[in-house]
Amino acid sequence: MATVFSPSALFSSTTTAPTKPPQTPPSTKPHLPIPPSNSKSPLTTTLTTTLTATVLATTILTSSPPSLADTPTYQLYYGTAASAANYGGYGGNSSKKDSAEYIYEVPDGWKERLVSKVEKGTNGTDSEFYNPKKKSEKEYLTFLAGFRQLAPKDAVLNNLALSDVYLQDLIASADSVTSEERKDENGQVYYVYEIDGVGAHGLISVTCANNKLYAHFVNAPTPEWNKDKDMLRHVHESFKTVGSF
Repeated sequence: MATVFSPSALFSSTTTAPTKPPQTPPSTKPHLPIPPSNSKSPLTTTLTTTLTATVLATTILTSSPPSLADTPTYQLYYGTAASAANYGGYGGNSSKKDSAEYIYEVPDGWKERLVSKVEKGTNGTDSEFYNPKKKSEKEYLTFLAGFRQLAPKDAVLNNLALSDVYLQDLIASADSVTSEERKDENGQVYYVYEIDGVGAHGLISVTCANNKLYAHFVNAPTPEWNKDKDMLRHVHESFKTVGSF
């Protein structure tokens, strides 16, 4: 019996699948960066910078250094140390320069207290100036004739207190009393005292010249001392006898 073969059996029945053309990926549109929600626009940045500069400039202008008006100024006083018998000067010191025996500086605005002949004759007060806003803040000078040289420092201070009730009280209530000896550029000796009390502060400078003892006082209540100490030290250190500067 003959076998019938199908022609298809003699050949490969493999079929090739139709080839698909390559697919091009869908084009994507470029993404622009999205600014964060808290970013500032150029206009806002410009305004902020301008305001910052304005505030800085204002701060610089308002933080200027103290004006010269805040710096104390002084007038130079010329004292004659005239005896009570020859005393007749009231107010002003322009005519005293030629006959002056001592000088010291006075803060602008302070007033001169006129010293009577009786006061000059009893305790030797020759001149006095005070702060009109606080009359107990003051400087004054006393002198005594017949002294060729200074005694020991303690003895000088005690003798000064004998004729000055205020000085007696200041020493009695003082927390501390210091003293030292200084010499100026000409070798003249000065005793310098500082009296620190609870209620007041005192500075004293004492020297001998022209056969006289001169004592310059600067006194102030503690509140004024704490506020004006630089100024008060300045007037204290400005005292000199004529011929020693």
